[in-house]
Amino acid sequence: MKGRRSAVWGVLLIVLLVLSSCGGAKPVNRPSQSGPAPGKVVMITGAGATFPYPLYSKWFYIYSMKIDPTVRFNYQSIGSGGGIRQIMAKTVDFGASDAILSEEEKAAAPDLRMFPTVAGGVVVAYNLTDANGKPVGTGLKLTPDVLADIYLGKVTRWNDKRIAEVNPDIALPDMPIAVVHRSDGSGTTFLFTNYLAQVSPEWKEKVGAGKSVDWPAGIGGKGNEGVAGVLRQQPGSIGYIELAYAAQNKIPYAFIQNRAGRFIEPTVDSITAASEAYAAEMPEDLGQLLVNAPGKASYPIAGYTFILLYQDMPNCVKARKIHDFMVWALTQGDLYARNLLYAPLGTSVEKMVIERLDTLTCEGGRPVTSHE
Repeated sequence: MKGRRSAVWGVLLIVLLVLSSCGGAKPVNRPSQSGPAPGKVVMITGAGATFPYPLYSKWFYIYSMKIDPTVRFNYQSIGSGGGIRQIMAKTVDFGASDAILSEEEKAAAPDLRMFPTVAGGVVVAYNLTDANGKPVGTGLKLTPDVLADIYLGKVTRWNDKRIAEVNPDIALPDMPIAVVHRSDGSGTTFLFTNYLAQVSPEWKEKVGAGKSVDWPAGIGGKGNEGVAGVLRQQPGSIGYIELAYAAQNKIPYAFIQNRAGRFIEPTVDSITAASEAYAAEMPEDLGQLLVNAPGKASYPIAGYTFILLYQDMPNCVKARKIHDFMVWALTQGDLYARNLLYAPLGTSVEKMVIERLDTLTCEGGRPVTSHE
């Protein structure tokens, strides 16, 4: 009898030990504070413009960490040309471009749609010391004709009479201007060259406008990052980059004379003024150019940056995640945009974009606004 009781107690002890090692009960799947359970994360891939990369990176991080921990974004900052090619090839879930789709691109991908997210400014940045060896800070003034002639290779030295005339308080040095431009297909180039084509008949005839052009002068840098890198390293250089890159890298930039004849600093307010000047003329496909805008307060080298999505997307889970993220970014992301020197969309344009987002479908016509 005693032996049997010992055997029973032994079995009970073994059972208790097994239960203890398993936690004593069936585990309950609960999402952790750091994110969803393994295997539940939806990965959204995108590629394209370097222009909005600082803002998109911030948006993606905040959204995944604080708004929807079941989604992650993998965005490759490869330039607008690359982004358009990848979304047209359907190798990514979304593309990003500062350039408006061309008629050829629209014909090749008739289901592809453009969605403005923010407006930004292209600044003319430089690395310059004056004749006394003192760094020239932000605020050098440049007229449209002089800027075009610098990039045409006709104005080649910093103490050129036409630059000196509008900068009487700066002892401009007798040194060559090292012109820097983008080497990749670029929405920033699209905006910059469209501006030059509007203000310079010679530029329009000889060079034209586009994501890439045959540059008459200068050396190339890949991406906004590449141009900013050349500017930091090359004394006497001048180049065009997105405002946030100039600010983050502490690279000084010029005030550009606008259509009203005023030298305008690129700021969120002056970029917003340019977008508001054109708001009533927004085309049906939302692909609007903002360069050389009218108005005393408008900064002249500004433009929207776009997310590119198909009207009918192949995966409803991803489509709905993208839709919800976009609505959040447009309505709640303004603070992050302003802090990084991007101009949020005005109320009327924001309304148009969200209405267009709500028409998207997935998997052959299912509404993305339905979360069934």
